[in-house]
Amino acid sequence: MTETLALIPARGGSKGIPRKNIRSFAGYPLIAWSIAAAKQASCVTRVIVSTDDEEIASVAREYGAETPFLRPSELAQDQTTDLPVFEHSLKWLEKNENYKPEIVIQLRPTSPIRPKDCVDNAVKILMEHVDADCVRGIVPAGQNPHKMWHFAGEQQPMKPLLKVEGMAEPYNAPRQVLPPVYWQTGHIDAIRVSTITQKHSLTGDVIYPLVIDPRYSVDIDNLSDWARYEALVTSGLEMVTPGRMKRPMPEKIDLLICDFDGVITDNRVWVDQDGRESVAAYRSDSIRIRELHERGIEVLILSSEPNRVVEARSKKMGVEAIHGIGIQEKGRVMREILAQKNIQSENVIFVGNDLNDLPCFEIAGWCVAVADAYPEVIRAADFVLSKAGGHGALRELCDLLLRQK
Repeated sequence: MTETLALIPARGGSKGIPRKNIRSFAGYPLIAWSIAAAKQASCVTRVIVSTDDEEIASVAREYGAETPFLRPSELAQDQTTDLPVFEHSLKWLEKNENYKPEIVIQLRPTSPIRPKDCVDNAVKILMEHVDADCVRGIVPAGQNPHKMWHFAGEQQPMKPLLKVEGMAEPYNAPRQVLPPVYWQTGHIDAIRVSTITQKHSLTGDVIYPLVIDPRYSVDIDNLSDWARYEALVTSGLEMVTPGRMKRPMPEKIDLLICDFDGVITDNRVWVDQDGRESVAAYRSDSIRIRELHERGIEVLILSSEPNRVVEARSKKMGVEAIHGIGIQEKGRVMREILAQKNIQSENVIFVGNDLNDLPCFEIAGWCVAVADAYPEVIRAADFVLSKAGGHGALRELCDLLLRQK
């Protein structure tokens, strides 16, 4: 088997999104998505993260990558290019381990959403073409450069960026007759090691394409990108994921089940001198529940909390509540409820925030976590709301369901 090293560069000093490589993306550290792509590929024999940061290294090891060295700080600056990072890694591995891979794969953490066969297909193309120095992922370009211009100033004439042989004015031609153009992505580079060590290049001269479906075009530069692309994870698009594949919202929804503490409330409780408890809830959560009922979606609260505040709040909201059940009993009780109501589990949504909700996640057809849920719950969820529990999470979900349905 060809020795193929997946090398994931991840420096610690990101300016646009601080600590972005270990920031949670759809329930997992961003870097975990690239590690998963490498580990799930059949062609990869070793996975290494090159980082200058101890915390990133620790997270990388947690998700199955090696970190046999820390990158020197001079190779982790804002202007550092990829080539010296790869040269350092390969030299270190040869000197300290006598390890000499034939192929090295670059998986940039900022392009976390990849087709499942992305890595294997890139290496396959490289192996099939002996003249290839590199294989690079590309997608159809969103803008055609034949309609772009060199700009010399507002008082100066423009010149077209590109010319097309046999076409006098490509910038006036229909897009359909122009030569197709493609944009390189950060999903994958498969490179012969000799291209780096002998030609001192990450691509060499002969670069073959791996054409990637443009639906996977993700390059995270800022926080608005982050939120938009997180939503793509739950769209049903087949992709590499560090955990269970996120499922899309069911076509048919019969029942929405919510935990109480941490979903309907903000998980805090006030206790007076006589032991009476009170909680805080979000008034607007209940406004659109009637519309859900009109669409045939029943809403139910399922809680371990024995306090009668659950009953009082659910009555005010106009929903059924089952509460005071054992912490370890929620899954069993949920199954009994579905059997009594003759509802199929795939037509049920469950919203939770804490570890005792995980058995219910295993039953429901679509699992939703509030924004401030525990990390284990966020990782297990099919969808993560932007609102925290007790601060509009249920209202956000109701709005989403009504828009979709």
